[in-house]
Amino acid sequence: MKSEFALAFNEVLEEKGLPRDTIIAAIEAAMVSAYRKSIGASAAQDVQVKIDLDRGMVTVFAEKEVVEGEVFDNRTEVELSQARLVNPEAQVGDLIMVDSTPENFGRLAAQTARQGIQQKIRDAEKAAQFEFFGRQVGEIISGVVQAVNSRQATIGLDLKAEGTMLRKEMIPGERFRLHDRIRAYVSEVKDSPKGLQIMLSRGHRNFLRRLLENEVPEIFHGIVEIRSIAREPGQRAKVAVSATQMGIDPVGACVGQRGVRIQAIVRELHDEKIDVIEWSQDAAVYISKAISPARVSGVYLNHGSGDNKTAMVVVPEDQLSLAIGREGQNARLAAKLTGWRIDIMSVTEAAAKALVSLKEDPKLTELAEQEAETIQTVQELLAKKEEGRVLSIDDTTLLARFVDRVEKRGEADRKAVEDAAQARIKAIRESIDPRAFELPLSEMPELSEHVQGLVAAAGITNFGELILQSKVDADKILSYEGIGPKIHHDLMALVENYKFPEPEAPIAEAVEEAEPEIEEPVGVEEPEVIEEVAEEESVMAEPEVEEVTDLEAEEEKSFEELFNMESLQRSSEPQPMMTEEEEMAMGLPSRKGKQGKGKKKKGYTVEYDPDRDTDIVRRKHKGEDDWEDW
Repeated sequence: MKSEFALAFNEVLEEKGLPRDTIIAAIEAAMVSAYRKSIGASAAQDVQVKIDLDRGMVTVFAEKEVVEGEVFDNRTEVELSQARLVNPEAQVGDLIMVDSTPENFGRLAAQTARQGIQQKIRDAEKAAQFEFFGRQVGEIISGVVQAVNSRQATIGLDLKAEGTMLRKEMIPGERFRLHDRIRAYVSEVKDSPKGLQIMLSRGHRNFLRRLLENEVPEIFHGIVEIRSIAREPGQRAKVAVSATQMGIDPVGACVGQRGVRIQAIVRELHDEKIDVIEWSQDAAVYISKAISPARVSGVYLNHGSGDNKTAMVVVPEDQLSLAIGREGQNARLAAKLTGWRIDIMSVTEAAAKALVSLKEDPKLTELAEQEAETIQTVQELLAKKEEGRVLSIDDTTLLARFVDRVEKRGEADRKAVEDAAQARIKAIRESIDPRAFELPLSEMPELSEHVQGLVAAAGITNFGELILQSKVDADKILSYEGIGPKIHHDLMALVENYKFPEPEAPIAEAVEEAEPEIEEPVGVEEPEVIEEVAEEESVMAEPEVEEVTDLEAEEEKSFEELFNMESLQRSSEPQPMMTEEEEMAMGLPSRKGKQGKGKKKKGYTVEYDPDRDTDIVRRKHKGEDDWEDW
């Protein structure tokens, strides 16, 4: 039968939903603290607690020194005989763990350790909640409304955690009642001294993203991709989607049959209007769709520099208010969705602007001459509009075409200027040493830490970018915050005078590679020449010519020496050199004769016979084809 302690322990486990080892560790730590507090034990003394759940008993073991004779302090000393009951091999001076459980320690410990146990359990609950909800950041969770006031709502979540939703994160106009179950987006989870804070939101744009993923299977499986979302909670939202597979209608997949999918999301967001458009790589087409439901006559882009991208959208007169929206909401959402600054104009306003451009822009002089007649007609129509008369459809079409021709020409000129500027920047970048872009400013001792911080704050992180900016527009560096004329002068001097060290490793490698190229031909080509010459000498015979020039004699001599070398290399033992008497006995010319002058008679050769293991002189008689051995 289990003790009351074990039953209470299991009840705590079930109630808190925590691991068994975590609760036991919390109780043991609280018991150790209670023991130290009850007897005044030192913090340096090792104290351990063992819990027997079945019997409901708590045993405390304390580290004590073994002494012989009288014990002066029971808290830290134990007599030798008592120590040997625990450890028979204990000696005086040893430190052993001894049962030191005080009398009535269970009741005393329960009273003293109650607060500590509760704190340990709360810490364990907090750690488990932080780990669980930390994985839920960016996801949708459901909870029950527990409290609502003018500033925030408290939502009860799993693991007995509580989430906080501020008023600004709610959908405007929605009202929560106690015990309502709602869904919310987990935006942040942080562990603060006040406790675990789980921040929830229903106005976040990613809340709409997650709802679309839950309601539209094509988005969940990646067949349809959400490109961008712009949202004003409770009023209107725009979503740009695209298909990752051919033959898929991304807008139709999100809307669903008869709008059943999108209507489920609209009800969740308290009748928030949602415009789903198809994303396009063409910026003009994309912006035109983003202005929907208004019809657009034309979109004209001005890329500008950096993030300063402007698009002029021309719409018919009757579509102007719809394109702008209530308090500019439609235009504002379209700008957030596309990332472009959008100027919406009616056809008449755009025509008046086009007339001014033709008069003031010298690049459009030629076009102004070509459109002379049309300009007069446009002026008449604008005057008619100012008088309050209504323009016909044909008049509106004429104005729209006139604006299109002028703006397209201006757009082409702006694009040409931009392309030229980009080409110039690219050429300058290619002229800079690539090593400059690999050199961080923080590794340049020529720049102080203060200057490095000022330049880095402007977005320049390496020396190459600093050189590029100085060559493209040096005055812009002077406009950076904190950079005055002196620092600007020092930076320009550094850019102009900095020299990179010359590379040495490639030169050494070239020298090492060149050395073997000199030796290889000597050892490889010499035997080949010997074989070819020997073969020609053994086949060709010239009996008619007896005398040869000095040059030919030297060549014959070199050939004979090569043959002798070859024969010596093939021989297993070195051959002794022939004396002058042996050469005369074999019929060879005397060394003191014409041979000494570089001349000799041609008609014999020396060959090595491997069977006899000796050299054989073969002489050619004049007028005969056969050789005679000597």
